[in-house]
Amino acid sequence: MSLTIRGLTKRFTARGTPAVSDVSFVAPTGGITTLLGPSGSGKSTVLRVIAGLELPDDGQVLFGDRDFTRIPVQSRGVGFVFQSYALFKHMTVRENIGFALRIRKVDRKATNAKVDDLLSMVQLEGYGDRFPTQLSGGQRQRVAFARALAIEPQVLLLDEPFGALDSQVRVELRAWLRRFHDERHVTTILVTHDQEEAMEVSDHVVVMSDGRVAQAGRPQDVYDRPATPFVASFVGGANLLSGTIQDGRASVGSFAVHVPGGATPRDGATVQAFVRPHDVKLTKAHPDRIADGATLETAPDVSIARVERLAWLGGHVKLQLKLADGASMTVEMQRNEIEALGIGEGDMVMADLRQAKVFVEDYSI
Repeated sequence: MSLTIRGLTKRFTARGTPAVSDVSFVAPTGGITTLLGPSGSGKSTVLRVIAGLELPDDGQVLFGDRDFTRIPVQSRGVGFVFQSYALFKHMTVRENIGFALRIRKVDRKATNAKVDDLLSMVQLEGYGDRFPTQLSGGQRQRVAFARALAIEPQVLLLDEPFGALDSQVRVELRAWLRRFHDERHVTTILVTHDQEEAMEVSDHVVVMSDGRVAQAGRPQDVYDRPATPFVASFVGGANLLSGTIQDGRASVGSFAVHVPGGATPRDGATVQAFVRPHDVKLTKAHPDRIADGATLETAPDVSIARVERLAWLGGHVKLQLKLADGASMTVEMQRNEIEALGIGEGDMVMADLRQAKVFVEDYSI
């Protein structure tokens, strides 16, 4: 079942700034749509309106072709998984999973069969008689998933479900969620501020900022073709270089970046260039070619830089550079590349921009 949000606006005070304003997107049937954005961007408010926990001031929530905007929460057929698990501590795992079925007066035999199926699905066979306090965080979250799925929801809503878990458990549960979803195809809305999580599990991403949709699309489209400076900076942790247009090129920091065709911005126009850390190629500058700190003769999209710091992060390395004009830039490279080049802290390198996303004044190019 598809989920359509049309013109959603929600205020929490009569004259206050809307928590969400004119939010519209379509979550495809059977896919995972992620609401991605920083704290305060309106993600959880949208989720609560979809669930029926909040009523919007304007707009519609459609499940398929049916308007659910004013349908009570208990009649929407949604499953909800919270960051805090929200399990009943005095109930066993089996009782937690079967709770919604019992209050719906499903007979005991059918409830037991359903609970057994869900325990198998979340790989917790043999844990049914334990209490939540006897489980790890990852196991508790899988119980929360099973409980949400017991009613066979039309839509599954996940509010930062992995936020309280340590990094390794988060990675494992993300992989589990993607496998589960590929088998069950439940239309799912996931709220997160974790970009890696969004890119890994999502079929569709809705990037939110200040209560509005900044961009919506496939993860690779949002990453490779950001529509606004906010999306370019938030998704992927890009370096920001500011400058102006000179002779048809973007002069940003120590670089002169080519401006793609289609627009001819005026000289002097303000420009922002966003450079992903992995879109910079480094080569070691030979000491014999640098004297007394003089700047090398370079191509327009190449700059001399000094390596201020290296952080070894397993298979890749993060480098902090200081460019010739004093600006800082973060670069990420594979560990074997750094070792082959023999780059260390304090070395001078040539930084070559492979790609930059350029925004000129009020439009992108």
